[in-house]
Amino acid sequence: MEDLTDVYNDLIMEHSMNSYNKRKLECADCEKIGHNPNCGDEITLEIKLDGDVIQDMAFSGHGCAISQASTSIMIDTLKGKTIKEAKEIIETFIKMIKREITDESELEKLEDAIAFKNVANMPARVKCALLAWHTIEDMLD
Repeated sequence: MEDLTDVYNDLIMEHSMNSYNKRKLECADCEKIGHNPNCGDEITLEIKLDGDVIQDMAFSGHGCAISQASTSIMIDTLKGKTIKEAKEIIETFIKMIKREITDESELEKLEDAIAFKNVANMPARVKCALLAWHTIEDMLD
């Protein structure tokens, strides 16, 4: 039986190498650049809203596998959610990475983004995983 960590690693690699979320968004309502000066990762997030629902999101930019995959999976997780729901998911993700939430039932709302749970054990990678999440958090405020 495959270890859950392997499943998560496969998911991260898949999203970092072939992200269908890495594209230009037609008619974006808002865009924001996120930059991690520590490692040089830089992304531009674009969002299209329909009222208070996230209708579509996309990103461009460059960075390590963790930052690219985290951005792509974040987009999959937040698309179709209301801004209020998205903010709750963003807060949960950030708290998971900072080890402030470890309860599995609370983490379920993260869907595939739970794949980054072990990043909490890799301090050098925390900022990579959080780059997109902090960027969207600023954008939605």
